[in-house]
Amino acid sequence: MSKFIITSDTTCDLPKDFCKSNNIDIHPLYYRFGDNEVYGGDKDITPAEFYKRMRDGEMPTTMATNPEASREIFESRLREGYDIIHISFSSALSSSYQNTCVAASELNEEYPEHKITVIDSLCASMGEGLLVYKAVNFMNAGHSYEETVSYIEELKLHISHQFTVDDLFHLHRGGRVSKATAIIGTIIGIKPLLHVDDEGRLIAIGKTRGRKKSLVSLVDKMAATMGSRDNDVIMISHGDSLEDAEFVASLIRERLNINNIIINTICPTIGSHSGPGTIALFFEADVRIE
Repeated sequence: MSKFIITSDTTCDLPKDFCKSNNIDIHPLYYRFGDNEVYGGDKDITPAEFYKRMRDGEMPTTMATNPEASREIFESRLREGYDIIHISFSSALSSSYQNTCVAASELNEEYPEHKITVIDSLCASMGEGLLVYKAVNFMNAGHSYEETVSYIEELKLHISHQFTVDDLFHLHRGGRVSKATAIIGTIIGIKPLLHVDDEGRLIAIGKTRGRKKSLVSLVDKMAATMGSRDNDVIMISHGDSLEDAEFVASLIRERLNINNIIINTICPTIGSHSGPGTIALFFEADVRIE
């Protein structure tokens, strides 16, 4: 059986130590504030600084993976003798999937003795991360390249994403809500609920009044939809709002008796659009339903 690795990109939001210990290469996505320097990959700022700048009124713009950067990362592994399964950010939210496919297609021709499969995760943030996490565990259990690809493709539409955001104006900037909705909603304390649908799009599915109710609603949705799936690990990502993420984790432990919960910060690529204070919950569900 050929040796192979699993790779992903910045938006999987997995802890760096997990990626390092499991030999997971991360393909960078990029961002910038105004006309200033571009961040991403080896050149970055801390999550705390990124979200502080957003809270102070700076509005970042984002850029997808660069095909040349992806090619360089892939080729270094091919030269080491690895085949590669790459799990990419949802194609409905970024051109990163297409850009990575370009690099992989070129290299599949140049290295016919090896193979690169690029999978459109149709996931975002630690939903993508949960898919990577489970794929790595499946691979490490001794399954073949082809079995692992099939496993990922079967699993990805069972990864449920439940989001709430703290600031409607960031959703307005991204075209998710109207300006009037953002203004009125902010005045009366409306907190939207969102999920990622089967096409990998971020869709508004409801709303609550008040921050705490919105956080409780995430767990309500999980309890109602997780069904019989194997939720041996749950993931929560946050936009520099660790206390709220830990509150959601405590509800899951109390109500659902699930204790293996991984919490990490939302990367700038996604945080640029969701804003500070975003909380996102990821788990396996029978189907991705509203």
